[in-house]
Amino acid sequence: MEINDLFPEEQFFAISNSEVPWFADITNFLAANIIPKGLTHQQKKRFFNDVKNYFWDDLFLFHRCADQVIRRCVTGSEISKIVEHCHSGPTEGHYNGTKTTHKILESGFYWPSLFKDAIRYVTLCDKCQWTGNISKHDEMPQNYMLSCEIFDVWDIDFMGPFPSSFGNKYILVVVDYMSKWVEAQALPTNDARVVVRFLKKLFSRFETPRAIISDRGTHFCNS
Repeated sequence: MEINDLFPEEQFFAISNSEVPWFADITNFLAANIIPKGLTHQQKKRFFNDVKNYFWDDLFLFHRCADQVIRRCVTGSEISKIVEHCHSGPTEGHYNGTKTTHKILESGFYWPSLFKDAIRYVTLCDKCQWTGNISKHDEMPQNYMLSCEIFDVWDIDFMGPFPSSFGNKYILVVVDYMSKWVEAQALPTNDARVVVRFLKKLFSRFETPRAIISDRGTHFCNS
């Protein structure tokens, strides 16, 4: 039969135009024990030192990273899709370059220029460039959180006036900031004298606090 030479030519053409992965030398050494040619003594020494962190397992190459997590090595054709998915995918939030890199590592992928490719992709992302950086104008106002222990800080205020009940028209309420413990007493007036009398009873039970927070009304101003 006449030999059909189209099939070999097509195969050679496909091989010549296919992308050579960055880990081709490492794969050849681990799978077939083939040492790359043309390497100097220093390059061979570095190659054998780097290849210790790679593993070949059934058509996939894995790399043990600095955090001792084994991740799959990917080729150049997969890199753009992985970065796009981890940065602007349906479940992602257009993070910066560092956060996008962490998302890629959490997904279990690795290649040598991972950090540079992620930062380059973020700088070329149109949506990220339109958003820009967060300025002081965009920040939410934050209230100071007072750090204290139980019964160290009390909040005090009057409630009322209410309709007279047994001669009492006001309720003096104090609340502990930490435990939310509430102390209350019905009083006939809301002057500083009854406040001092109430606080003496409070201090004898819970000791003297570090601070008492009030609205600085006249009934809380007393030497």
